[in-house]
Amino acid sequence: MPSGSPHPSPMAFIRSSSPGKSLFRKKSAQSLPSSAASLLSAVSQADAHARKAGRPASTTSTVPALTMSSATSFSSSGTAMDEDDEDNGLIYPVRSPPTSEQFFSTAHSEFGHCANEEYRVTSAHDPSVHGVPEMEPPYFVLITTYISYLLLIVLGHVRDFFGRHFYPKSYEHLVPVNGYAPLTSDFDSFYTRRLKTRLLECFNQPAVGVAGRTINLIDRISTDYNETMLYTGTTTRTLNTASYNYLGFAQSRGGCADAVEESVRRYGISSGGTRMEGGSIDLHVQAEALVARFVGKEDSILSSMGFATNSGLIPALVGKGCLVISDELNHASIRFGVRISGAHVRMFKHNNMEALEKLLREVISQGQPKTHRPWKKILIIVEGLYSMEGDMVNLPRMLELKKRYKFSLFVDEAHSVGALGPHGRGVCDYFNIDPSEVDILMGTFTKSFGAAGGYIAASKHIIDSIRQRGHLGTYAESVAPSVLMQVIASMASIMGVAPPVLSPSSSRTSIVKAGQDDGYQHPGPISPSILPAWLSLPPALASGVEGQDRIRRLAFNSRYMSVGLHLLGYITYGHPFSPIVPLLLFHPAKMLLFHRMMLSRRTPICTVVVAYPATDLVTSRVRFCMSASHTKEDIDTVLLACDEIGDWLDLKHGIPKAQRMPVTEIIARATELVNDYGFGRELQ
Repeated sequence: MPSGSPHPSPMAFIRSSSPGKSLFRKKSAQSLPSSAASLLSAVSQADAHARKAGRPASTTSTVPALTMSSATSFSSSGTAMDEDDEDNGLIYPVRSPPTSEQFFSTAHSEFGHCANEEYRVTSAHDPSVHGVPEMEPPYFVLITTYISYLLLIVLGHVRDFFGRHFYPKSYEHLVPVNGYAPLTSDFDSFYTRRLKTRLLECFNQPAVGVAGRTINLIDRISTDYNETMLYTGTTTRTLNTASYNYLGFAQSRGGCADAVEESVRRYGISSGGTRMEGGSIDLHVQAEALVARFVGKEDSILSSMGFATNSGLIPALVGKGCLVISDELNHASIRFGVRISGAHVRMFKHNNMEALEKLLREVISQGQPKTHRPWKKILIIVEGLYSMEGDMVNLPRMLELKKRYKFSLFVDEAHSVGALGPHGRGVCDYFNIDPSEVDILMGTFTKSFGAAGGYIAASKHIIDSIRQRGHLGTYAESVAPSVLMQVIASMASIMGVAPPVLSPSSSRTSIVKAGQDDGYQHPGPISPSILPAWLSLPPALASGVEGQDRIRRLAFNSRYMSVGLHLLGYITYGHPFSPIVPLLLFHPAKMLLFHRMMLSRRTPICTVVVAYPATDLVTSRVRFCMSASHTKEDIDTVLLACDEIGDWLDLKHGIPKAQRMPVTEIIARATELVNDYGFGRELQ
């Protein structure tokens, strides 16, 4: 292809099925930083030292292109950063302390370092900024999508008809054999056999190692259309946009990882160690107290599995004679928990407060079916941030309805806690609402905190009732000590640990918002008495500086990605501050092509494609999951790839061409767009 061509050939994007080595190779190791946290703290301290010395502050990002180099060096000074084993920190040469303007490279496959304060923004509610406008695709996109599915269905049934006659052994599992019934019917398994299997590499990507800023994918090939997979023995290091690592705490190095390692030494891998009543250990009591304080509730109960938190504990809240009103796009765990509770269920249109109010008037006036007696309890269950749509619950409007109609409110914050709000406390923090106005807050530790399991936080009498009636207390295993320690360490690094000399009045921080400094005061820093006595976090984590820095980096990355894709012309869903950014693909064939093209770039990009039945049949999408571990250059890389691939696959059906912005201009004006661009107003 001529060198002057503006775009490479489409086939150049498609990944070869032959085995190959990773595009990223490790360089020779020199002085490796002890943790990403220590390096980030050292660079921030160097910035402050440079400002005091009169040198210019940060103006550019410090992170080069994606690299797997283990060496740490500065090109401008030629000096290396030495590691101090005692305090787990870094020592800089006194003569020339490095600043953010100096180029450095390090092993940052788990967390990308960036000391540029311009790439930070506060996630807080601004009434003047609206969400992404709802855009419908052109009719020809919908028509061709339906035609594609129709052709797949027709050809699939034709293949099944001839296959049963000419290849009967391939259909033995779908027909009765020797008196045994089939495990599944051919009708039920049709979608899986004839479509999902062909797209399996979009949905099923085995990985090895830490799912941090980058992720190592295991290379596979198939010679029978994905019926079986053959491993090549190689792996590919890719830029990770597919993991729920919102705050970047999924790290094998750093203060949190060190605390987890120490907990394994003290308690072991299982739930042994210093035991308390009920088979739990001291870490359980400390973790429950910390979680309750973190979200602003009186008490909390923990679960070893996020899905089981809803499915196992919702039946303890409602039962026969109760009514549950559920958003139509609520997670499957909520649906399952409500189903086994025995409560009556009604659903309302997604995030539509007018439809909800109309339904409330109906169910309150009519009462229970047949008897028309008043409901024992009305519980409305919504999600703080919806994982497939990326949009946020209208919590202020929901609370207005709550005061008027006197129902109980359950908010699932699996994706919003840690990821939204100036203090990372979720949707209540984002809207500056007192958490006491929400009856029950549920969340998981698998997203923002790099751990596992979940929690329910509420008033003490509700939690006591759940402990007595919930399924998890009797039938489930307790959370492992190492997981508890990851939760404690990550939450403590967000809240900060107060020195013992602080007075109670100084142990709370207020929300700082544009034009508003009143409202709920989120607890923090926390007293060391809440934490294990042996826990010792690095200064950057213990002070809460790094935790708050991660929250602000995540907000910038999320908003930059959302604004960038919108201005490129894509149809996207979700709130501008949502770390989940869905990009609509529609056509079934484009799902696999988009996935392969992203993986075949010079910097491979790992994406997650979502399709039916997780979404509507014609609204298949790729979900970009932003993280604080991503650098601004990482987002640039993704936007450049989306710009080229979107042209080849004809995916830009959003705003008109006249309103679109070239990707180079988006990258150059990133800070301006993030701070000043509102989807309800145009930036001149």
